[in-house]
Amino acid sequence: METAAGYPRRKRRRDLLEQRRFLGPALLSPAIIFIVLLVGAPLGLSIYLSLTDATAGSLTGDFIGLDNFTSQWSDPNFRTAFRNTIVFTLLANAIIVVGASILAHFLIRPFRGKWFLRFLILLPWAAPVALSTIGFLWIFDSLFSVVNWVLKSLSLVDTFNPPQWLGDPTLALAAITTVHAWRLLPFATVIMIAGLASIPTEVNDAARVDGATGLKKLWYVTLPLQLPIATIAVLFGIVFTATDMAVVYILTRGGPFNSTQTLPMWAFQTGIGSGSLGAGAAIALYLLPVLALVTVLMLVFARRVEVT
Repeated sequence: METAAGYPRRKRRRDLLEQRRFLGPALLSPAIIFIVLLVGAPLGLSIYLSLTDATAGSLTGDFIGLDNFTSQWSDPNFRTAFRNTIVFTLLANAIIVVGASILAHFLIRPFRGKWFLRFLILLPWAAPVALSTIGFLWIFDSLFSVVNWVLKSLSLVDTFNPPQWLGDPTLALAAITTVHAWRLLPFATVIMIAGLASIPTEVNDAARVDGATGLKKLWYVTLPLQLPIATIAVLFGIVFTATDMAVVYILTRGGPFNSTQTLPMWAFQTGIGSGSLGAGAAIALYLLPVLALVTVLMLVFARRVEVT
């Protein structure tokens, strides 16, 4: 009797899941729960901490409103970190877009050893960030820098006063920008190659028939078709670069004299190093509206380009 009664119930459940209004939410719910637990909960906790005077050892504190945000805005170190984050993010992504475009156009051509060269270009993306950055720590070392050794051999720098790549504020910021561009270049190159591969051959044939070759074809045919996917590459590059802390932590730790601070690094040093959890959370949250605005603008731009 129980078996006969349970069969219709199981059949009703199967029929219910086959309906679109139930099947869609049922398939999406694991991803939504995952995002809420791993992204929403920490974000909510950060917003709460930024409005309190919480310190290390406790996840609670007295409510102080926006004091953490206003006090950090008047801090010179925070302003330096904010400016550096914008500058090196824009510079790194400009280098990435130009470099990835050149590499992608080169790598889609048939030549011997193409797959091996693609593998070598992808290696920086596959290597752990800490491992590759430690390699650059040696490359930019004040005493054993291989860059300085080459420059000295070519008599391009003073033998007794070589560049201090991580000791000079400007050179240190340039070194951090270089490492970020080197790390993200493979990812952008792969996206660009996918964009070029998605262009139908009929379009290239029609452009060739119309006499569009070389730079003319690149400007009027390839770039407009490649622009939406290039926008996605820039969007990911901005997010990855602006939120990364590992490269600055390993190379300079924000020095010399806080000249290479970035917002993630300054938030870590304030919130974890100094134990001011509320102030650290406020610094980290300064990035949120900026990145959200950039994301919305880029997606709207990509949608318009795709529609037109």
